[in-house]
Amino acid sequence: MNGEVMAVDVKGIVDKVRQFLREVKSELKKIAWPGRKETTASTVVVIVIVLISCVYLGIVDLVLSRLIRFIVY
Repeated sequence: MNGEVMAVDVKGIVDKVRQFLREVKSELKKIAWPGRKETTASTVVVIVIVLISCVYLGIVDLVLSRLIRFIVY
């Protein structure tokens, strides 16, 4: 008896997983994926912002470390 209940539960779980994957596939078809040009432009924007942030944080770190060094020594 217990083995039968377990088999039914596993079958139910497998069916739910299959249904979920079908729904995921359906939803992925609805997505408007960006084209190559838009992806490249977005990537360039992200890289530029990261570089600007790095320079800014580097300058702030340099200024603060020199200020601390000046105060301590």
